[in-house]
Amino acid sequence: MKTACHFLTALTIISVTSTGAAAQDAVADLMSADIDTLRSEIQNRYDAALSATNDQTIVAANDTRYLWASEAKVQCGIALGFLKSRTRDETSISKCDYAYGRMAIRTVAPPPPAPVVTPPPRREVCTSVEPGLVFFEFDSSNPGPDATQTIEIVATNARECGWDRFRVVGHTDRSGSDAYNDALSVRRAEAVANLMASLGIPRGQMAVSAEGESNPRVPTADGVRSPENRRVEITVSQ
Repeated sequence: MKTACHFLTALTIISVTSTGAAAQDAVADLMSADIDTLRSEIQNRYDAALSATNDQTIVAANDTRYLWASEAKVQCGIALGFLKSRTRDETSISKCDYAYGRMAIRTVAPPPPAPVVTPPPRREVCTSVEPGLVFFEFDSSNPGPDATQTIEIVATNARECGWDRFRVVGHTDRSGSDAYNDALSVRRAEAVANLMASLGIPRGQMAVSAEGESNPRVPTADGVRSPENRRVEITVSQ
């Protein structure tokens, strides 16, 4: 079992060191790649992290690789969510790449101190109020192939973070009439809610709503097609 001290140390390193020159150079190389190459690199990091978190030789050992693999899985999953709309989110890509690099370094921690009666620290992802973002093709209410991966991450973190209330809000871009976009955003929200339910999140824990084109993630002129605005946002509370 990983100690609270070790986990806090890992998250401190990723939040501070990942902004250093070496990490910035590595991220710059990724960000300069074409979008398909970047997606492939991030997917490879996610797959490696997922495999490491399921490797019992790592899970059972007093080894910080498990912590970095867990963090890489979360951050790479977020980056992939953005990349499905061809959006390069530098923050999640940076954290994904740094945690992936640390994951490859085997560090056996010293024996833990005597246990104290205190609650374990919350994982960094547990403090996020928007852990899930599902994007859509133009004029479509069908979640893309990456939506399942996004919702699986939300469902996994729901169990680990104790999330039990979800707000699922549908949105559209500003192309089309208000009435059409209102109805389309409802269909998108319902499609994501149904996918969440199929992956183990009780429908009774969801509040499903829609805002049409009234609340764009990226402000645009009326009539503009914007992939960043064709989305469903999942927010959580406890």
